[in-house]
Amino acid sequence: MTQPTSNATSEFLLVRVSDELYALPSTAVREVARWRSPTPVPGAPPVLQGIISQRGVVTPIVDLRLLLGLAANAPTRATRLIMMHHENCDFALLVDAVLDLTALPPSALAPTPTALEASRARLLSSVARHGDRPLGILSIAALVAALQETI
Repeated sequence: MTQPTSNATSEFLLVRVSDELYALPSTAVREVARWRSPTPVPGAPPVLQGIISQRGVVTPIVDLRLLLGLAANAPTRATRLIMMHHENCDFALLVDAVLDLTALPPSALAPTPTALEASRARLLSSVARHGDRPLGILSIAALVAALQETI
């Protein structure tokens, strides 16, 4: 089996959060599920919407909009839960829509702009373009770290 090189193209799940585009590394995505109301957790911060049981696993639901400092919206038919796994942490990200699965070569990724808010920039590993729109590449490790600080 050959090892991937640093030139290897990576796959990302494109999601819409409010009116912004973000990408999640597909290696961390376990499943995409339709929105369903979670069971609230008393005393939990607003970013933690509650918990659901997904295939027998109790999974916390994290509102990615709030984690990114964006306003929350009421769920719609397009709202999805992205079941994520990072190291020993399982959680679901609440997003407004799942758009596509796309491959990006390393040459398409650029450093995060210095003008970006620090609270949002720390959650990104890089940025890219999707058509004519900016695309934030989310760092799963940074998301988990931000969650641990919040909860």
